[in-house]
Amino acid sequence: MNYFEEGFGTGTWLLILFIIAFYLYTYWRIFEKAGKPGWAALIPIYNTLMLLEIVGKPWWWILLFLIPVVNIIFAVWMVNLLSLSFGKSTGFTVGLVLLSPIFYPILAFGLAEYKGPAGKQL
Repeated sequence: MNYFEEGFGTGTWLLILFIIAFYLYTYWRIFEKAGKPGWAALIPIYNTLMLLEIVGKPWWWILLFLIPVVNIIFAVWMVNLLSLSFGKSTGFTVGLVLLSPIFYPILAFGLAEYKGPAGKQL
């Protein structure tokens, strides 16, 4: 029996768990910066509702994420509104979309402050 060809090893699963935990903590920090409870990042669907609230869009936008192709457009739009909500530019949105493991932690742990939904001052 060859144990080297069985599939993912323990190290791969630990790496996957680390990445998931890191993203959850990053979202937790983003939520707290926006004045929302951090634990909301842990609950599927509810975390998307909180993100929609942070960017100032209605709850029914979550239904648009169920439509193929339309969901991609609205997800990118929501990410753009998220970067504007923290005073970042559209160029930062490109980073959030293409290099999310780098730019989401910058948003969460950097000096960016929540400016209100889509950058409107509170």
